[in-house]
Amino acid sequence: MKNPDRNTVSRLDALPNIGKAIARDLELIGIDHPQKLVGKSPFALYDKLCQKKGFPVDHCVIDVFMSAVDFMEGGEPQPWWKFTGKRKLILHEKSNESV
Repeated sequence: MKNPDRNTVSRLDALPNIGKAIARDLELIGIDHPQKLVGKSPFALYDKLCQKKGFPVDHCVIDVFMSAVDFMEGGEPQPWWKFTGKRKLILHEKSNESV
């Protein structure tokens, strides 16, 4: 797994779990530098990506966004699938709030 220095990394695809395709998706929604992930909601980024693309993107992209935001905010690099349980719990809680 990539373990760049979060303070000096300048390319999105240098981040853990971010390849060229996800880097392009992030750029599509206005994230063109890793530092721009700090303070962002992975769920809001996902919603914006779905709106830009015009169709729902796989929910696993939220996990990737969660991993990237977490890393840029000081977390250790972790595989994106380590965030799946947390994402599912958050989405479940959100669905219960709207009932």
